[in-house]
Amino acid sequence: MKTRFAASAFALIASSASGEALDRTIPDAVGRAAPALEAYSTNDLLGSVWTGEQLSMRDRSLVTFAALMTRHETGNLQRFVELALDSGVTPAELSETVTHLAFYTGWGNATAAAEAMAPVYEARGIAADSLPGAEVDLLALDEEAEESRESFVRGTYGDVSMGVVDNTRELLFRDLWLRPDLAPRDRSMVTVAALIAAGQPEQMTFHLNRAMDNGLTQEEAGAMLSHLAFYAGWPKVFSALPVAKDVFENRAE
Repeated sequence: MKTRFAASAFALIASSASGEALDRTIPDAVGRAAPALEAYSTNDLLGSVWTGEQLSMRDRSLVTFAALMTRHETGNLQRFVELALDSGVTPAELSETVTHLAFYTGWGNATAAAEAMAPVYEARGIAADSLPGAEVDLLALDEEAEESRESFVRGTYGDVSMGVVDNTRELLFRDLWLRPDLAPRDRSMVTVAALIAAGQPEQMTFHLNRAMDNGLTQEEAGAMLSHLAFYAGWPKVFSALPVAKDVFENRAE
């Protein structure tokens, strides 16, 4: 019964552009080499997880892209670039996601993601001059929150590496996080997704709280964890669950 329902749910979106792009994320070779994997992919991952109402397909595609970029899965990225664009992520938002995650997953991952994106953008007529450049009008800074964050980091790590402290302040929180072409909620969401995919739950507390302060709901955060189990693996998600549990409980107090 579950399998029939899942397949039926997927059929409802299969005729749309995003549904067709989602279907293409499972290569034909999977069925030839691992029929059971193809069945799980079609019936459960595409038919149930991706159609879950707790998180939009647009958000799921952005979260998945962030996870694959973090894991340097360059062979899969083009399919998910297409899916993200067909699911409502704008070219500017995806471009900003790559730039943002360079600071959280490393320059090599960001460069590889850009190389995977470029042919899709070219095929769709998305020119570089239509994307956000280095010079943009930044969003307003929350001075109180930034002062608190800076004070903690400087007091804790100033004697270890002032370079890290200074670059975190100037490049990340007074520049990158204030760029307007990716909403604060989405910046937080892809950051949390990247931390989960990288197996770095110890960094999640600050960023999950920030995500929820920026508008991500607890239901959406929970759905993101469930979704990422398929793309980052169950062990990484189970490592992240205790952190999420603590954040949710502390916010409820």
